[in-house]
Amino acid sequence: MKKVIITVTGPDKPGIIAGVSNVLYNQHCNIENISQTTLQSEFAGICLAAIPESLSIQELQAHMEQGLSGQNLQITIKTMDEETSNPANTITEPFIVSTFGPDRKGIVAVISQVIADAGVNISNLKAVFQGGDNPDRNIMIFEIDVPVSIDLQRFSAELSEKASAIGLDLNIQHKNIFDAVNRI
Repeated sequence: MKKVIITVTGPDKPGIIAGVSNVLYNQHCNIENISQTTLQSEFAGICLAAIPESLSIQELQAHMEQGLSGQNLQITIKTMDEETSNPANTITEPFIVSTFGPDRKGIVAVISQVIADAGVNISNLKAVFQGGDNPDRNIMIFEIDVPVSIDLQRFSAELSEKASAIGLDLNIQHKNIFDAVNRI
């Protein structure tokens, strides 16, 4: 089996994930990882799948387009690069960074740059901006993978300093603590 990355974007409606997964199932493919979100009224999904060696990307693309026809979706399929499918064996710990504050241009750029400069990877990001100064209406939640070699206190202080400079409250905590505190 070879691995492919499938991205699907377009107007949100019920059944997109069902359509994608049914096409893959019918073509004897195995979904290894999938993530999707809706941004206002737009669907965005990405899927890592193992496909039979005998199935070409072009054939899978044709099956996807047929199986999802009439939904005005953009479908892209690419082969997963073997070099990037096996990331470096850096030992990391999962953390959650949450920010709250007034909406303004550049806040995603500022916080994500501090994270990148520290050599930390963002594995997931959810940002909802509804405008105005009400901090409860403007929230970012970054899931990050922090290498154990990083000075966590220094990293946290740099994040907090940059966030404060742009009017944001910032909280960083280990994902296990975040999950325990937010368990329903």
